[in-house]
Amino acid sequence: MSEVVRLTLVSHGMTEAMAAGRFPADEPLNAIGARQVADLADAEPGVLCCAPELRAGQTAQALGGPATIEPALADLDCGRWRGMSLQDVDPAGLASWLTDPTAAPHGGESIAALCDRVRHWLDGVAAGGGRHTAVTHPAVIRAVILTALNAAPTSFWRVDIAPAARVTLHFRGAWTLRL
Repeated sequence: MSEVVRLTLVSHGMTEAMAAGRFPADEPLNAIGARQVADLADAEPGVLCCAPELRAGQTAQALGGPATIEPALADLDCGRWRGMSLQDVDPAGLASWLTDPTAAPHGGESIAALCDRVRHWLDGVAAGGGRHTAVTHPAVIRAVILTALNAAPTSFWRVDIAPAARVTLHFRGAWTLRL
């Protein structure tokens, strides 16, 4: 029997954009986020990697970083909506984006494209074996969960990932989600 792969996904802590309901930019953790991640220390994170954004790197430091930067873990690219609140974007475009996983009215990345991106990364983790901890973003963790469970991208908005949350997956021929 092959070695079990353990993957722990950690969502970065709270940021001002999250608190204000704005699309993310490359902002740092706010004071609440710093407190949230202070309790995340992991004695054995295994292979520690993180998304390239500042808030992910700060969270990885709390886990005993430094971490290897993994571009595939970058946040969902919200294009020209970056930094804007939901009320500031075109309502028709927003409705399209929230209901059609292939839509990218903001000029960035669609949900389907994000799922494809993380699928390739997840395949590499499965092939590599061992224990991994990846610090990333709620959107990326949603996409990993959908991919691991072979769920449709239309389910993306039905998964809620809190700041500083942990999600653990195991791979032994197929991914399983541990709650």
